[in-house]
Amino acid sequence: MSKKVLIISTSLRNGSNSEILAKEVEKGAKEAGHDVEFISLKDKEIKFCKGCLACQKLGHCVIDDDANAITEKIKISDVIVWATPVYYYEMSGQMKTMIDRANSLFSADYKFREVYLLTTSADGEDSIKPVINGLNGWIACFNNVKFCGYVSGGNADAPNCINSRTKELEMAFNLGKNI
Repeated sequence: MSKKVLIISTSLRNGSNSEILAKEVEKGAKEAGHDVEFISLKDKEIKFCKGCLACQKLGHCVIDDDANAITEKIKISDVIVWATPVYYYEMSGQMKTMIDRANSLFSADYKFREVYLLTTSADGEDSIKPVINGLNGWIACFNNVKFCGYVSGGNADAPNCINSRTKELEMAFNLGKNI
């Protein structure tokens, strides 16, 4: 059964290792016959949440920037794949800001049920645990949504270095193919 898959790459770096993994997921998901959309936050304007909670009544954020369109895409997708570099043992600030700005989804009729995570970090595997914890905090706010898996590329401390890591590239491709 074909699913609508939204991949959100949150790195702002050209040659981003997490985005390279995200592109592999995209290839695998397309090969499996899914309807895939890839969004990079690289050139998006996304301001910080004001905490006004107007989005709970309006169904969208009062801040007029790119976050509203991305939130709508999250809302209508079956599967969300977040890709982030790990900074100081946590998701990137861009990812956290986008999650905060998607607060209107809390009271919405959202379609997504599956959430996946892709990370790369200069450190080893332990650096992903806080990121999974943070993402699970977001997921816990939604009924019938589950964290379905991740691919982590540790010790990726230079741009594009994940390109030589066959194991992680294959894992990302297979994650996409098996969504």
